[in-house]
Amino acid sequence: MQKTATREKLWTKDFVIVSVINFFIFLAHFLLFVTIASFAVDAFHATTDLAGLVAGMFIIGALVGRVVTGRFIEGIGSKKILIAGALSCIFSSALYFVAASLPLLIMIRLLHGITFGVVSTATGTMVAQIIPPLRRGEGIGFYSMGAILAVALGPFIGIFLIHHTDFNMIFACTLLLAAMSFALSFTVSSPIYDAPVPDPSVREGTFKLTDYLEYRSIPISIIILLAGFSYSGVLTFISLYAKEIHLEKAASFYFLVYAITLMISRPFSGRLMDLKGADFVVYPCLFLYAAGMLIFGLSVTGIMLLAAAILFALGYGNFFSCAQALSIKDVPPHRMGLAVTTYFIFVDLGFGLGPYVLGLFVPHTGYRGLYLMMTLVILSSVLLYYVLLSRRGLTLPVRQTMPLLSETENTD
Repeated sequence: MQKTATREKLWTKDFVIVSVINFFIFLAHFLLFVTIASFAVDAFHATTDLAGLVAGMFIIGALVGRVVTGRFIEGIGSKKILIAGALSCIFSSALYFVAASLPLLIMIRLLHGITFGVVSTATGTMVAQIIPPLRRGEGIGFYSMGAILAVALGPFIGIFLIHHTDFNMIFACTLLLAAMSFALSFTVSSPIYDAPVPDPSVREGTFKLTDYLEYRSIPISIIILLAGFSYSGVLTFISLYAKEIHLEKAASFYFLVYAITLMISRPFSGRLMDLKGADFVVYPCLFLYAAGMLIFGLSVTGIMLLAAAILFALGYGNFFSCAQALSIKDVPPHRMGLAVTTYFIFVDLGFGLGPYVLGLFVPHTGYRGLYLMMTLVILSSVLLYYVLLSRRGLTLPVRQTMPLLSETENTD
């Protein structure tokens, strides 16, 4: 078969718009994620574990939204799901202004999480269907950069607003981001793919687990659950930890350093994954992540805290996108919605359970002890990655599993 001269185009209009929407909704999420616990403590005198519950309830809601969306997105269409979810995000974001009690705040967080789960599943499905297979690692790397940059910029903006304005300004920014996502959702084209012929032997209405989960995505999803669980402790308690060790000034630059490091490293990690395979990128990422957590837990100077930020970006930040690319590897287009759902269900479980569970440990271990424990959790994920994926040959480059497709080196 004759090889084509150029690679399929990655930077299309739809790819850019979906990536921007994804960035907006994740920015709103993390803008609140690191500030809502402080709001619960200041406004309602919540305890540490309840403040963690307020932060984590959003993720539980996202989990619900993803499960429902993943089941029906193929039949309804990803664009319609995106528009409906973005509109619901506007409504749920506006409710923060009327949060008059802790139980009401928890319910609002749950609802907001559900709408976030709907939108992020729609965008994840659309981009997975848009990206050319041979550029999947690279494409997912650029797409997920929005989410990881939001992990950095959201908390940075949130902490800045806490110190210079009030929580109402944070809620207003969240509402504005939801409104911009809704406006952009109308400009995206619906992805076109060949749907499978329904199996006449399967009766409608019968429960099948495969209608809600993509089993091929579960192994890597287990690894990201552990990674997200560990990192949730950093995001949720960094302001309290920095105050305890008297490094508030350095902590205010933590997310900026994280973002810059990620912007520099992310394009290379996705391309390397496409060329060399996941193992070439994942193992260094996990070890760098563990080293970052260790330094973070031992920090006594601002330099150490910011060095941890660099290692977190190189490790966790790049691993997140590589793991997402692995979650849709070898998955047919019509199952990508469920593959994205499966992956983010485990992400949500990690980030949802993390703040509450880790908040229970803090009174007994202290923040330093907690982060040292998380270092061991990350190291255990290295072995788990080898057992579940690497040794089974599930991490080879896409080009080695698609021999009939062309290998080319030209750019867009």
